Amino acid sequence: MPEPLLHLEGVHTHIGQYHILQGVDLTVPAGGLTMLLGRNGAGKTTTLRSIMGLWQPSQGKVVFDGAEIGGMATADIARQGISYVPENMGLFSNLTVQENMVLAARKGPMDEARLDWIFQLFPALRKFWRLPAGNLSGGQKQMLAIARAIAEPRRLLLVDEPTKGLAPSIVEALIEAFLDLKRSETTILLVEQNFHMACAVGDSVAVMDDGRVVHGGAMAELAEDEALQQRLLGLSLDTES
Repeated sequence: MPEPLLHLEGVHTHIGQYHILQGVDLTVPAGGLTMLLGRNGAGKTTTLRSIMGLWQPSQGKVVFDGAEIGGMATADIARQGISYVPENMGLFSNLTVQENMVLAARKGPMDEARLDWIFQLFPALRKFWRLPAGNLSGGQKQMLAIARAIAEPRRLLLVDEPTKGLAPSIVEALIEAFLDLKRSETTILLVEQNFHMACAVGDSVAVMDDGRVVHGGAMAELAEDEALQQRLLGLSLDTES
């Protein structure tokens, strides 16, 4: 098993009066793709936001590459090499695709080789380079959101439900893109409801319920065990769903 790049130990997060995360223990191995699964309301998005410092943990440790980042400001966490793609994608709809990408490259002009690589991942972005982001389809917007997150090299990519509401053909395109990202040795923590996507790209998996991680292991093992899927996720899942 690769060394963990990210480790959460006993993380609690409160949002107002609500105690959302109730002792999350989570390990994300370096260089792989970890799926974070669970029912709606289990605490998956809160976990990503707590890692990114958008919501501050009230207790526990968030350790990235051996250093504690819990309690740091979001901008400082991003400087450690962590990117976050929220469910709402966080795009500037009135700006062009190009302008969105320029803003994401905070260290200066984008490296042309890296931009060519991103265009290979998401060819539609080259086609619509000078169009406003608001004119893109839902799938194209999701591609732009991910492209923004990797405009510069990142050590860890956090992605929240990238396939939500997308057509199956777009889901397949995103699967190929994430497989390519894995080959680039980018470590990814991915929240997803599409079990076909999870099976296709996941190396390891953590399943959340009621603010805790209740299962961890290989994604392939969960994919093969329908009884375990039923117990953990409350659904009879298959790879076509």
